Amino acid sequence: MKAGTEVAVARPRRWDAPLDARMRSLDVDHLLRLPPFSHIDPQSFPDSLPLHGILRNDARIVRCLPGDLIVREGDYGHSAFLILLGQVRVVLAGLDPAALGRQTPRKLTWWEALQKNWRRPRLPEVRSEKRVTEQPHGFHDETGLIGQRIEDDQPRIFLMDVPRALESTRTVILHKGELFGELAALTRSPRTATVFAEGEATLVEIRWQGLRDLMRYTPAIREHVERIYRENSLQVHLRETPLLAQLPPGALAAVADATEFSSHGQFDWNETFDPSARRRRGDAIVEEPIIAEEGSACDGALLVRSGFARVSVRHGHGHRTLAYLGRGQALGWAGALAAAKGEPHVTWPHSLRALGYVDVLKIPSEAIARHVLPHVGAKAIDDFAARETRQWAPVVAPSTSTVPSPIPCPLPEPPAGVDQAWLEFLVERRLINGQQAMVIDLERCTRCDDCVRACAATHDNNPRFTREGPRHGAWQIAHACMHCVDPVCMIGCPTGAIGRDIASGVVRINDNSCIGCGTCGMSCPYDNIRMVEIRDSAGSLLIDGQSQQPLLKATKCDLCADLPGGPACQRACPHDALVRLNLSSLDAVTQWVRK
Repeated sequence: MKAGTEVAVARPRRWDAPLDARMRSLDVDHLLRLPPFSHIDPQSFPDSLPLHGILRNDARIVRCLPGDLIVREGDYGHSAFLILLGQVRVVLAGLDPAALGRQTPRKLTWWEALQKNWRRPRLPEVRSEKRVTEQPHGFHDETGLIGQRIEDDQPRIFLMDVPRALESTRTVILHKGELFGELAALTRSPRTATVFAEGEATLVEIRWQGLRDLMRYTPAIREHVERIYRENSLQVHLRETPLLAQLPPGALAAVADATEFSSHGQFDWNETFDPSARRRRGDAIVEEPIIAEEGSACDGALLVRSGFARVSVRHGHGHRTLAYLGRGQALGWAGALAAAKGEPHVTWPHSLRALGYVDVLKIPSEAIARHVLPHVGAKAIDDFAARETRQWAPVVAPSTSTVPSPIPCPLPEPPAGVDQAWLEFLVERRLINGQQAMVIDLERCTRCDDCVRACAATHDNNPRFTREGPRHGAWQIAHACMHCVDPVCMIGCPTGAIGRDIASGVVRINDNSCIGCGTCGMSCPYDNIRMVEIRDSAGSLLIDGQSQQPLLKATKCDLCADLPGGPACQRACPHDALVRLNLSSLDAVTQWVRK
């Protein structure tokens, strides 16, 4: 084929990959005859996004047997569930974490660590053949609490003894017609509880894209989801802001009622994002959805509920990054307070853009005027605004705004000592997602590979990272698990083998529960999870008896969470060239850069 030849192909469409290709029109027609779908007006949906199409492509029917785990506490899910028949139990307390397919981390003593090192096999990735073959697809449970069966070529985990589970746990019952899992699906936050089927049950699973569209065109569903969030979580989030923590309950409830929700960006950004792609600096920012635009009216304070956002200003013919915001951080309070006091022409002198996907809460200035100012003293308000002004120091930047005499919201400036190009590098490659990134100072590193050997010695003779990765100047971000703020690798694991330890924040893989499907590795946009072939103590590869293909296990850095002393790689570096750094915190990055 000649260079430059054009080939016409069909443009990819949203529903080219339905949630369940076996979903038939007959199934959808049956759903449309059942509540709540029978109460939805199909005419309210556009022709390009019909209700029938949403249910056929973004939903599937799930049939559960007694004890089937539907969602697990701590999992990151992307779908909600509606009960059609039967009932399910929501576990409030008492369920052993082992029943979720996870291990409870325990620190080894120094003596145990030495014994482990002495007894390690000489070959890499050795597993017990008996342990691997006790359950199909490599699944193994030492507790006897859970079992696995294969259904439609997918593993299904279930509680072995439902009556025992009901006796030992505190649960609530969800009945036919009730929806659950919607908040975790829409905000990509961890599931707050485990849900299992008490008896036979039929559910409709709706992935977040379909749920989003149902909310957009069905006010009743949207109001239900927002009401649940306002009742259960919103006031807790608002009280984290010092100014709002002083409000009486009635005023805080009124602020919560007035708070506006918005989501920006692509929920499954990890599927298309390539951090290794070479792009001109500044190209990425023009594609990022705008949340607040420079020069527009600043009529409220913004609070990031989940995800990350970029703060930038116009600079020449492009844009300059000033900072990035994460969960719980707010922007625009001083401007919102000024507008609430009646000051005219309050504008944003910078823009706020979504990085990947971000949920934002907006507290309107009108609500601040009605429900905050009357209950907080003038001095407290002035002090709060002054603190934000000091934190986000004003920067004089070119502006094309035609609004006369603008009163700017406080504008952040990159901390002293942080190179602008370094800040742009972290943001554009989404490395700010990492809470425990492996940063290597290449000017100190002598390429001795002591770090690699130390990692291999503590992890089945196979290192859990590669001393490669994106570089900026003298710094390299190695391909090692960063234990991200938004761990997209955890979405879709069929057995719950990958999960985050709540106490330490470490994302770990339970080797006994891992079936080697590769879902986590494909989901990680940073290429930090490796699928490895396993062998027995004699060195023979273990293969699937049916397919004759090698059995695989997912491996990645676990921060040596069970070893005393912390990460072996960092302790082994003789030149202090390697550090584990929280890139999601600009303060942590600043302190390290200034050393």
